[in-house]
Amino acid sequence: MLSITSQYLTRYRRLTADRSDALLPVTGAQRRFILVRSLDPTGRPDVVPMFFAFPSGTIDPQRLRAAAHRLAARHTALRSRPTVVRGTPVLRVAAPDDADVTVTRPAAAPGEPAADTLRRALASWAPQGPPLRLFLVRDEERDEDVLAVALDHAVCDGRSLARIVDELGAAYGEEATRPGEAAGETAAELAAYEDAVLRQLAAEERGETPAAAAYWADRLRTLRTHAPAPRPVRAPEGAPPSGAAQARLPAHDGGISFPGLLDACRSAARELYGPDRTVPLGYPWGGRPAGAEPVIGCFLNTLVFPADTGHGPGSQATADAWWDDLDRADVPFDAVVTAVRATGSGWTGGLDGLLTVDDDSRRPPLTLAGVEGREVHVDGRPVRGPFAVSVTQGAEIRLRMVWDRAVIDDETANRAFDALTHALRP
Repeated sequence: MLSITSQYLTRYRRLTADRSDALLPVTGAQRRFILVRSLDPTGRPDVVPMFFAFPSGTIDPQRLRAAAHRLAARHTALRSRPTVVRGTPVLRVAAPDDADVTVTRPAAAPGEPAADTLRRALASWAPQGPPLRLFLVRDEERDEDVLAVALDHAVCDGRSLARIVDELGAAYGEEATRPGEAAGETAAELAAYEDAVLRQLAAEERGETPAAAAYWADRLRTLRTHAPAPRPVRAPEGAPPSGAAQARLPAHDGGISFPGLLDACRSAARELYGPDRTVPLGYPWGGRPAGAEPVIGCFLNTLVFPADTGHGPGSQATADAWWDDLDRADVPFDAVVTAVRATGSGWTGGLDGLLTVDDDSRRPPLTLAGVEGREVHVDGRPVRGPFAVSVTQGAEIRLRMVWDRAVIDDETANRAFDALTHALRP
């Protein structure tokens, strides 16, 4: 029987054999986000925003839009729209001149804080539209302008964000590029992007073996009956959809190991869901395939860690299992879900927790015309799962946890965050 990746490539080649419009295949990671989008009642994608505060009056909106347009014209993923054609997920690529990037200045309601204005603007994200959008809001209280650089997750991953920030700043300082130079650069990026996607799909096709499917089916078999069901709770009146907590910890020598982070998330899950549960915890893993250019796009697979809350921290056991998981990390998420469901499981791929890890040395600040923006957070935005943890490692360890207030009450979430931070202290 053909693997899911093989079946997908067969459908894609059949679809594009007699078409002249630009349709590109998508990676397994992109298929997951397109599926999530199709299951959302509003059709909204997962949106990845970055927020930067600049001294008031620093940013020229017209210059910013021109810079963003050059960035989107240059990079294939940023001028593409994820779509489904005859049941096949693809990217529809626009011509460079048709790369559409909006710079919106949402009007604040009387007395409305800048964070609320930005939350409202992002919540109104229209499903049909460019994958890269910019929002600029004045923060009267701090006399700053806050810029949100927001992207459809299907066209970017964590490794893309640093390049987007770096090149947006560079494009802001450039004069208009000569057409011949721009056309050559765009064609080279298109070829590099298509090559990277095909290499990624080849790696997924090789990784999606019967033995790997059997491994994941056994590894996640306890999700059959023990995945916790969301429980409705009453959020504080007037509170935004999600809560947040953050902490800074001294950095360990060499940083915190990934198995240590998984164990810490297990401690948090125990507070959230109780003991003797198996909580599906997702985390991104991977990178550009061997030999591929470092193109902007979405290449990080989502792996699933079955966090058994009946077990205490056990980093060696966690590490051993995690290394085994990484040996099968090329199996795309939808193939993992299919393998688990073939055992009779009712698990549909829902994740009760998400863990992302970043290295602050890989995220340059956004600099516009020599002025460095200060990266800030805008809390309270809707989250796709019950809770999510982000860890930034560098000179110190920065922890953040957000939770869906329709599923988890603030008191329980804060206990879980305390358990998380306790597990990570030296």
